[in-house]
Amino acid sequence: MPRFSYPCPDCRTTNSLHELDCRFEGMAWPTIEKAYTDCLAVLSATGPDDTLTESTLRESIHGEWGELHKAALETLKAISRVEQDDDGTLRLLTAAEYKELVSEPTIEPMRTIYEYGSIPGCHDHAVFAMIAWYEMVDLSWAETKANVCEWLRESGTWDRGGFEESSPETLVESKRHVYDAGYGWKQAGNEAKAVIDRHR
Repeated sequence: MPRFSYPCPDCRTTNSLHELDCRFEGMAWPTIEKAYTDCLAVLSATGPDDTLTESTLRESIHGEWGELHKAALETLKAISRVEQDDDGTLRLLTAAEYKELVSEPTIEPMRTIYEYGSIPGCHDHAVFAMIAWYEMVDLSWAETKANVCEWLRESGTWDRGGFEESSPETLVESKRHVYDAGYGWKQAGNEAKAVIDRHR
């Protein structure tokens, strides 16, 4: 099944199988991706001294602004690709800014997993979710591996035990298939968070 570069702005799938209640089910994938590229084309052409608001963006895109464009912009803001200031000004983050920002997940269930670490009984789901999260936010495998290994150590997860592998690096390397296949993080993340919440 092909994977697409941009997630569906409603159900967040990156393949042609949408969730049952997705409002963009049946929409051609090039149309979904065009909504993102329409927004990004204008945002990336905006200079540091230019002011771009949602209404200016709406007027500047190629074609007609619709629900799909609005949802794509909201997704870009939700995944921290685009920043909106208090005055409504929109700004596309640089690659370095984005990498630094997404290294510490701020949305649930990933925030709980990142902050509290994993515990025995949910390690597989937690590590799976962390790897899938970093793949979803477009970090390279090397960056993903470094971030997950650091999280394993800094969160106290590795010290809690319950791993068969000899090191965090060996553990993460054994889960590379999660990154390569582009699995989603949400289900594994929710399952890990539920276990962590019960033990906090």
